[in-house]
Amino acid sequence: MIRFLTKLFIPRAQETSDPEVRRAYGVLCGSVGIFLNIVLFTGKFLAGTISRSIAITADAFNNLSDAGSSLITLVGFKMAGQKPDPEHPFGHGRIEYLSGFVVSMAILMMAAELIKSSVGKIVHPEETSVTPLIFVILLCSIAVKLYMCYYNRSVSKRIDSAAMAATAIDSLSDSLATTVVLLSSLFTKLTGILIDGYCGVAVGLFILYAGLSAAKETISPLLGQPPEPEFVEKIRKLVMEHDEVLGIHDLIVHNYGPGRIMISLHAEVPASGDILALHDTIDCIEQQLQKELKCQAVIHMDPILTDDQETSEYKSLVLKIVKGIDSVLTIHDFRIVKGTTHTNLIFDLVTPFDYSIGDKELCSQIYQEVQREQPNLYTVIQVDKDYNL
Repeated sequence: MIRFLTKLFIPRAQETSDPEVRRAYGVLCGSVGIFLNIVLFTGKFLAGTISRSIAITADAFNNLSDAGSSLITLVGFKMAGQKPDPEHPFGHGRIEYLSGFVVSMAILMMAAELIKSSVGKIVHPEETSVTPLIFVILLCSIAVKLYMCYYNRSVSKRIDSAAMAATAIDSLSDSLATTVVLLSSLFTKLTGILIDGYCGVAVGLFILYAGLSAAKETISPLLGQPPEPEFVEKIRKLVMEHDEVLGIHDLIVHNYGPGRIMISLHAEVPASGDILALHDTIDCIEQQLQKELKCQAVIHMDPILTDDQETSEYKSLVLKIVKGIDSVLTIHDFRIVKGTTHTNLIFDLVTPFDYSIGDKELCSQIYQEVQREQPNLYTVIQVDKDYNL
């Protein structure tokens, strides 16, 4: 159904990097989600009323809340697709994450209410009944929710949407929850043992887990998370395709929402090169990044000496020492400043955020190793962090 509706309502459906196409996908999936969840609510509410099952009735209202969540997702995608304005110069893309967060909060609230109601059913149990009609309704509900999980997950991968991924998780948890409800009803019918309340608690815990997972998926982009390694590799490959660029470092990806990404990086270029020609190359790289990866780029040129033997020897010495401490460590912006009594080796040292050795201790260790090699060498180290790990 989704594929048919996609062909019908989304022109240029393959151009998923286009904000307009992303918005169309979000609106379509949100609309389908509202319709299917309302159908499920109606069927389950009828089944719960007939069977007097608190678990089935609670699961019905969970589907009603899912319809509200789909509405929030739909509105979120439409608002996220608005163009930048003076108050929001980087666009409104993060509204998609906010809508996903609101959905996760609704899921958590429903889980808490369901657990509360189920505990009451444990304390005051009531007999439930399952008719063939109820059995068919619940089986159809499971099938529909699995289908919703499938298409939401498929679309989330296609447009790289955390909100859609959270919706997929919610649909999967709903299908598992309904399966538990169905099995508990059959168990009670066959054995006469009332486990409806206990299964309601289990359903509530399923929904609680789904809400926490959804919240994590939407909060991380809002707080700022590292970019996908594949995206970083694409940037490196594109920049390094140009012969004038000898290396890159200090790459930072700023995510202002899907389709609104800004990057900044330092590109190492020969100090002996033509400054105007190099500047033109950097401009071309920025334009290429915008065209191929749909991101705004700011590139700082770092001139480095490529034909100074002494600088090269000192850099090799420091790199050997640094790699001897840990292969994960890297250096850049290496230069030397000679004095009458000693020579300063000035460079940036890149370490992971969770590195076991403190910055001061690490710098001291490198300094001592350099001193052992040549006492007239001093190190001036600026510690950087790798924002892409």
